[in-house]
Amino acid sequence: MEQPGRQATDDIYGPELGSLPSPDMDDAEITKTGTTTVGITTTDGVVLATDRRASAGNLVASKRAKKIAEIHPRGALTISGAVSAAQALISNLQAEVDLYEARRGEEMSMQALSTLTSNFLRSGAFYIVQPILGGVDDEGAHIYSIDPAGSVMEEEYDATGSGSPFAYGVLEQQYEDGLSNDEARTVAARAVKSAVERDTASGNGIIISEITEDGVEIEEHDDIEQLL
Repeated sequence: MEQPGRQATDDIYGPELGSLPSPDMDDAEITKTGTTTVGITTTDGVVLATDRRASAGNLVASKRAKKIAEIHPRGALTISGAVSAAQALISNLQAEVDLYEARRGEEMSMQALSTLTSNFLRSGAFYIVQPILGGVDDEGAHIYSIDPAGSVMEEEYDATGSGSPFAYGVLEQQYEDGLSNDEARTVAARAVKSAVERDTASGNGIIISEITEDGVEIEEHDDIEQLL
């Protein structure tokens, strides 16, 4: 029964005024994440790797897309999904990490950083982004898989993007406990190379990052073979 002064609605869980924002695209576009990103934990820290191609439908929009960004003195994020949303997410994370450290005088833990990233994605403001968060803190090396809805899973290795099925094939076969950073670089490069050979949305070289207690190093290579 309708109560005086209240607007009738078919959805009893919906907002009383207005409606929640929703992305102006169909489900096929929402789930489209053309790229390949890989993260591996090691005895030394973490290795992240991505291709460098940014696609817009069937067009190669960029051959030098920056898909790994340092967001913490000992942590970095890979990009998979909408570029504008990912760039905004990175800027917000960097600002929040700096603010946290300025207020508390200590580095944010990787678990706290994964929760912060999850909360940003859960808000819906950065939809269509599926990052891998990798970093090192006092508890060791961490890789977090974070989906566009904000769920967080800590993994020993992970892959995202349209090339991830091909990358996973390599990771499943070649990952093992006790890999050094140098060994993990080779495995990550092979995983990205496998994806590039079969996924048209991935290509144009590789970006690779090593994260240790000393910090984050990011380098780019035009030819993946340089790392094999």
